[in-house]
Amino acid sequence: MAPHPLAEVLTAAVAGRFPPVDGRVEVVPPYLDGVEAMVSFTGHAVAVTGLTLDRLLAAGADGFAGATSAPVMAELAGPDGELDVLDVLLAAPGTGPPDRPDEDALGERRDLDDHPRVRYARRHRGDVRVYGDDRGLVTLARGLGGLPELSFAVPSAQWGRGMGRSLLADARDLVHAGEPLLAAVAPGNAASLRALLSAGFVPLGSVQLVHPGPRRMP
Repeated sequence: MAPHPLAEVLTAAVAGRFPPVDGRVEVVPPYLDGVEAMVSFTGHAVAVTGLTLDRLLAAGADGFAGATSAPVMAELAGPDGELDVLDVLLAAPGTGPPDRPDEDALGERRDLDDHPRVRYARRHRGDVRVYGDDRGLVTLARGLGGLPELSFAVPSAQWGRGMGRSLLADARDLVHAGEPLLAAVAPGNAASLRALLSAGFVPLGSVQLVHPGPRRMP
């Protein structure tokens, strides 16, 4: 299957080829049923939605701060939709063997279905798998544009001991070498942001997910 248009944009950005700083918004179709998104880079935005570009522009969308303004995101969600939080979007290349991911890096966990991090991942992403050990847990899923995307959680008893950074380093082994691995974190979650940066993740831009309600006619 051909990669989703958003996957192509993100893969290029991970390689240092960012969209042009032109103030524009482009529209691509959703990659997962029931999930839409606004992905913002420096001076350019990609709206993952079934709405037309004209509707977004009429709401005030642009490639700068207007991409995630309240009127634009309200237009994406509709009156009965649900907006997720605005996250920093980061990425790192996988470090697993090129022939197959190293699933021995972290053991798969089948006993954590009720963990809040796992429930969240399964609501917003596809094909979620859960790994972990005494340092914490990692979810690995089909995320933005169908690319691998992780989330992680470290028990409070392990905070401040570098466990997040160690866990994320092993999580990168779950993805083929050189394949983009995404992560999203709230800007205020400084501890998780520091762990991701320390583990080799770099910021690409921002993302805000949407579960749209029934579409209104223009």
